[in-house]
Amino acid sequence: MSDTVYKEIRKNHDLTRDDVCDKASLMNMPIQPERLERIENGKFPITPDEVMLLAEIYGEPTLCNHYCSKECPIGEKYVPEVKVKDLAQIVLEMLSSLNSMKKSQERLIEITADGMIDDDEIKDFVFIQKELERISITVEALQLWVEQMLADKKINIEKYNQIKGE
Repeated sequence: MSDTVYKEIRKNHDLTRDDVCDKASLMNMPIQPERLERIENGKFPITPDEVMLLAEIYGEPTLCNHYCSKECPIGEKYVPEVKVKDLAQIVLEMLSSLNSMKKSQERLIEITADGMIDDDEIKDFVFIQKELERISITVEALQLWVEQMLADKKINIEKYNQIKGE
């Protein structure tokens, strides 16, 4: 049986299960080594709280997206998997999608003005809907990038939170 993502990431960080459990206890979110082993071996399902805990311990916010898009029944249907990308690629994809939407803006108004989507409008509407989904995924990729930079201490978290809270 292949390792789960939770086991792979722990090993990549050169941590033992006991190390992880000690860190979890320090965060007042204890987890037993036996439970962690069963989670890592796919014998017990992981809970959302445990995913968030491990994501914080490992400094790997991608774990949350992985769980939501691959393991949560609701998320599997509604949450897209977000690929880790560099900032330049994220920005270029965002600008490309926004430019495409600029061109489609008037058509979207035409299609939706009457509150209905007629048969001859469906093709254009689906195209616009897909473009909006691409924008949404790109926004999520940017958010994931920011969270990773915060976890890696490459962005001043106090300053970031102060400005974000304004």
